[in-house]
Amino acid sequence: MSTISIKNLRKTYGPYMAVDDLSFEIPEACVFGLLGPNGAGKTTTFKCMLGLARPTSGTVLYGGLPLVPATQQHIAYVPERSVLYDWMTVAEHVEMQRRAYAKFSVPKANELLRQFGIDQRKKTRALSKGMRTATMVALAIAREADILIFDEPTSGLDPINQRHVLNLIINESARGATVIFSSHQIGQVERAAERIAVVDRGRLALEGSVDDLKSDRKIVEAILPSETFALNGLAGDPRITRIDRNGRIVRALTSHDAQDVLARFEALGASGLRIVDLNLEDIFLCAVSPADATADVVEGR
Repeated sequence: MSTISIKNLRKTYGPYMAVDDLSFEIPEACVFGLLGPNGAGKTTTFKCMLGLARPTSGTVLYGGLPLVPATQQHIAYVPERSVLYDWMTVAEHVEMQRRAYAKFSVPKANELLRQFGIDQRKKTRALSKGMRTATMVALAIAREADILIFDEPTSGLDPINQRHVLNLIINESARGATVIFSSHQIGQVERAAERIAVVDRGRLALEGSVDDLKSDRKIVEAILPSETFALNGLAGDPRITRIDRNGRIVRALTSHDAQDVLARFEALGASGLRIVDLNLEDIFLCAVSPADATADVVEGR
């Protein structure tokens, strides 16, 4: 499987626009993180990619070709909600997958389920939410698919198994698979993903390599003399992309020359000055939320 291309994707449900003119590409053998607030359109995008929802307009192409039934043999999907059959045992799910998919590896499924501590004799109704998620992840990875799509693949899992799932995702990419996953835990995406797309209200807010998005941008933190202290035009500095202000604490996102920006805060009499690296949470918040304070506050008002 080659690059996945999503072009001008739209999906409406009556008057509601779930996905609005979404376009981005997912390179082959990449771990790709899809981020967004609740209701941003992540799950709908996955459904359109998988043929589970018909796009209102736009295209999803796999190696330049549209999705066809034969393509499904190459794609494994783990939805956010369990799709396991309550009346079946885990072992019966393994056997069902073996019969359904040509490349399904029973030894791999058995080993992954053992690593998660899942008793295959149990009916899935007896499993916790986290163990159901782990079972679906194990069955998907045992497919040895070229493309894996995970919607919240660590939901309900304890921290140890969350880390295990992330390691499995990274390993799948290392063997040549393309992995696309969403998560509300941004730290997990930062650890595993090479590229991300941020969607907000159905539209693309940001897309690119995680390293590129973080490079050359820093955050300058400072403590002002008072909560009403004026910033004296600092918010208009072209080197500053955004300023967030909470009482006396100010965080300025800089595109370059962070040391010079720090010097400007120092000249204002600010204390507690430091420069910190940008993390994925900062990038995400800048993409989906307006700045809390980007205008000067005049002292005394």
